Amino acid sequence: MNRYPLWKYIVILVALAIGIIYTLPNFFGEAPAVQVSSAKATVKVDLSMQKRVEEVLAQSQLQPDGVFFDVSGQSGSVKARFRTTDDQLKAKDALSRALNPDAADPTYVVALNLLSGSPRWLTAMHALPMYLGLDLRGGVHFLLQVDMKGAVDKKLDSLSGDARTLLRDKNIRHGGIDRDGDRLIVRLGSAADGDRARSVLVESLRELSFTMDGNNVVGTFTDAARKAVQDAAVKQNITTLHNRVNELGVAEPVIQQQGADRIVVQLPGVQDTAKAKDIIGRTATLEARLADNDAPRNPRAGDPVPFGSELFTQGNGAPVILKKQVIFTGDRIESASAGFDQNQRPSVNIKLDAQGGRVLRDVSRENIGKPMGIVLFEKGKGEVLTVATIQSELGSSFQITGSYSTEAANDLALLLRAGSLAAPMEIIEERTIGPSLGADNIQKGFDSVAYGFGAIAVFMVLYYMLFGVFSVAALGVNLLLLIAVLSMLQATLTLPGIAAIALVLGMAIDANVLINERIREELRSGASPQMAIAVGFDRAWATILDSNVTTLIAGLALLAFGSGPVRGFAVVHCLGILTSMFSAVFFNRGLVNLWYGRKKKLQSVAIGQIWKPDTETPVAK
Repeated sequence: MNRYPLWKYIVILVALAIGIIYTLPNFFGEAPAVQVSSAKATVKVDLSMQKRVEEVLAQSQLQPDGVFFDVSGQSGSVKARFRTTDDQLKAKDALSRALNPDAADPTYVVALNLLSGSPRWLTAMHALPMYLGLDLRGGVHFLLQVDMKGAVDKKLDSLSGDARTLLRDKNIRHGGIDRDGDRLIVRLGSAADGDRARSVLVESLRELSFTMDGNNVVGTFTDAARKAVQDAAVKQNITTLHNRVNELGVAEPVIQQQGADRIVVQLPGVQDTAKAKDIIGRTATLEARLADNDAPRNPRAGDPVPFGSELFTQGNGAPVILKKQVIFTGDRIESASAGFDQNQRPSVNIKLDAQGGRVLRDVSRENIGKPMGIVLFEKGKGEVLTVATIQSELGSSFQITGSYSTEAANDLALLLRAGSLAAPMEIIEERTIGPSLGADNIQKGFDSVAYGFGAIAVFMVLYYMLFGVFSVAALGVNLLLLIAVLSMLQATLTLPGIAAIALVLGMAIDANVLINERIREELRSGASPQMAIAVGFDRAWATILDSNVTTLIAGLALLAFGSGPVRGFAVVHCLGILTSMFSAVFFNRGLVNLWYGRKKKLQSVAIGQIWKPDTETPVAK
């Protein structure tokens, strides 16, 4: 009656083994580390950098605990782990000197970081600790203000170029297109030309509302279009910031919109605030320009630059002279992917939006056989990604081929897809939470869980005796499995998450109380101990399921509609409900069956005092 088949005990043992293995990494803490990543989008960190880092550390007589190559992020990174913060700081100085001879224009980001101190055999099994939030691990918090006026101005500049192209296609002569604040003014010689121009612009440029001012046509943003431009600018900046912070190797960064024009960035575990600020504040834009045919094809550094052109460098430092006129910018690129041309050579396939394709079609038609370069601007400096010859008239979709390897084509496509900041941003608030404060929060959180667990354990053992011990063991397994699942999912634990763990403990014990009281009720009714155990577990199950499902619905609502700390609380809360149902019913009954199940002539069970309904005299069972 009260015996588990062998397979159920195997399931319990497997669950315990998984729980122990994936919970263990959380007890090893974190070790100081130094991370090397690319400071330029055109520079990639690969396995050769790992060897170079090892050589630099060996020359500096520094012995790391390990040097690891991490392929996450746009260009990968190399991380070196140390035993002490002194070695960490010495390594950072040594690597900065060796990898960045020109401190004013660094090629690599050398940043302080923290890595898990787990032994390699656990890491090999992908047993990793939970991520800790900013309030537990320490780190930096930034509040960024997006320049909405800059976003609108940038869009207005783009529409100005589109308006110029449209009027030229319709053979409408104008005296220039100017910007006056948030207005676009098209100067025309007569009222007839003004009416024609207005009808053409109204049909194609739906973002603007056009009115007549004498002979001139004046375009202003509609309210809906202005809001759409601003919303798109914030979303694009958030996407770009995600790409930027990947270079710091931050575990679970928080990058989210706050209000209409602000972005919150939280970087847990980042110790080097200056580097974090530098990475976040970096802006990158893409521009396509024609090469200057009047300039030398292979210019040297000292050659004069023709008027209307600029001198840039390409990946290996080779100088290239391009015209200042911009054909299209990175925000016109809808997609970029690596592929192969008809001769099976690696290529990059680019697709522009309709307006960018229209401009490129006009320019390419007039410049067949001439080279066109794509320039990446970072920190005010431009670097040519590629120079390709225009073979035919191009449109919205075109292909770049050259002496690329497959890997180089993939890298170029990634750079083109990464986009740029749609509008400038300014850091208006900055907070640094030190590791000591985070450690104090962790200690207090763990103390609250431990004291709560201890208080529950004392009550259950005193009130339910041996069945209380079984309940406490099940509660411990619940805590073990919850931490293991959070670690397996690589969830981020915050102070609200610790509060959810404490709440889960209190709620999980409810199921054991229901089971124990149901068994007591059966014993009071005169059932035999074996029958009382069987019926108690079976009849309590429906009540336990109902109560947990209703609580789970509330937790899912928090998860769906909450944000930030609320979502962190909800994740732990929902997972805790699922693990508590396994531990309180399946595991707890396994212990009871193991202890009492094989006793055929069981006379009593240790479940505390039982009051008969017809008397107030307690009967020990």
